[in-house]
Amino acid sequence: MADNDNQIETGTGAENGAGVQPDELSALRTEIAELKERLLRALADAENTRRRAERERIEASQYAMTRFARDMLHVSDNLRRALSHLSPEVQAEVPSDVRGVLEGVEATERELAATLERHGVRAIEAEGAKFDPHLHQAIAEVPADGKAAGSIVNVVQTGYVIADRLLRPAMVTVARAADGDGPPADGSSGQSRPGQ
Repeated sequence: MADNDNQIETGTGAENGAGVQPDELSALRTEIAELKERLLRALADAENTRRRAERERIEASQYAMTRFARDMLHVSDNLRRALSHLSPEVQAEVPSDVRGVLEGVEATERELAATLERHGVRAIEAEGAKFDPHLHQAIAEVPADGKAAGSIVNVVQTGYVIADRLLRPAMVTVARAADGDGPPADGSSGQSRPGQ
């Protein structure tokens, strides 16, 4: 049996050696190298496509509710405005059945805020912070009144982010620099107001 194995190997080697020319062998090696390179590129393309699809899937899950969340912020704003129209003194004097309605509106506003937070929508803490054009929209410059120039004096409308993206900028008033004390609050050198 060992003799048969040797004969097969010898026969195969003789056929390969006699049938393949050096130029043909070189061409086959070049073709193999090209095919290997194509295979590696195809594998890299497939991996890049898989990574891109995974990233898009994650982003879609994080930001899918952006439009809905933006619409729900209007509801939250209206609930907050409704509650802010009654001072604590007036609320203390209202009849108990009206007080129950007010407490229900407060509970609804808190639950809506908690639900938004649970889904990645967070309020931007802007009161007293330094003006950031990436998070805030300045609607006016006001006298500093002891605050540093460029700091936020008042938040007119709360801003929100969803995951790490801006959902709605905070609308704020900004402390104006005293004449000659430095650049305007928006950091520009011109005369325009911040946010324009």
